[in-house]
Amino acid sequence: MPPPVLPRVLMLAGVMVIAAGQVVCAAQENPFASWPETSDPRHVGARVAARFLETPHMFLPSSGTIHYAEICAWYGALTFAREVGDEALGRRLAARFEPLHGAEQAYVPPVDHVDHSVFGVVPLELYLQHGRVRDRTLGLAFADGQWDRPRPDGLTNQARFWIDDMYMITALQTQAARATGSAHYLDRTSSAMVAYLDRLQRPNGLFYHAPDTPFFWGRGNGWMAAGMSELLRELPEDHRDRARILGGYHQMMRTLLDHQGADGMWRQLIDQPEAWPESSCTGMFTFAFVTGVDHGWLESASYGPAARRAWLALTTYIDEHGDVREVCVGTGTKDDRQYYLDRPRATGDFHGQAPVLWCATALLRAHR
Repeated sequence: MPPPVLPRVLMLAGVMVIAAGQVVCAAQENPFASWPETSDPRHVGARVAARFLETPHMFLPSSGTIHYAEICAWYGALTFAREVGDEALGRRLAARFEPLHGAEQAYVPPVDHVDHSVFGVVPLELYLQHGRVRDRTLGLAFADGQWDRPRPDGLTNQARFWIDDMYMITALQTQAARATGSAHYLDRTSSAMVAYLDRLQRPNGLFYHAPDTPFFWGRGNGWMAAGMSELLRELPEDHRDRARILGGYHQMMRTLLDHQGADGMWRQLIDQPEAWPESSCTGMFTFAFVTGVDHGWLESASYGPAARRAWLALTTYIDEHGDVREVCVGTGTKDDRQYYLDRPRATGDFHGQAPVLWCATALLRAHR
């Protein structure tokens, strides 16, 4: 005899309540789903982007042209504006660039060094968002110029085997691929990435700053982590170099997870707990973790909470003006441990503002 209708309805209702409860629990377990107001990526990104627009240009002392750190922050602000759909912010960021096509053209760097060439990232992002051909032309002049006289091994002559290069080169060539759909930009930058992995990555997954500089400098490793993340976002699954790069990425991420401090931060020298917590590398590693979880390259259960702890910690380093503190200043290579430990710490330096904006964008992408 079939069961009465009413109990069956109640049973189904109970199952639906349980299922709904499971959905709610799953949403609550998403490490990127909800934030305190002071750490909400929308709120933080808007503050830091607004601060960017208030801040004068930063120049490279050697050339008097736009500093690569400003370019990295500009790119972050543009991607944030696009992700949140803030057209007014996007227009203001584009307006900041307009004089570089005219009255401020002297601030545009030459295409002769990785720190100069990364400039092309911003006009390419402007082209992707607004479709202006002159931005595309300018950006591609940097991307193509970077490989106009390749070395015998096929790498750009701008390769110097500092790990910083693997954001500067990779970000530019990846942007060119996005703007054109041409695979050769990814092919040449992936070849460069493999060469840097082969030469600089150590058995623990971290990277020396340069072959003759045997220290795991935080932001240097951050440039590499962010560069691999940007490249892997675009590299096809069947690309010849993807497995090698993803393997190097995984090796690095595992060691970074082990070296995250109890406070959520990473240190100026990653493997030395006595080194000071440094905000720019923490932002870059957070970006790499969030991007990896979002794309399924990293296990959410381990890396998601670690990324959340890092972001919550990082946002406490932003002052009332929207400036990030405890930022290591620009740093060349030196075979001297104390040199890295004693580097000056800045507040509001674009080296620190940039990764906060990258993270805000990545967190919003991941939540969406």
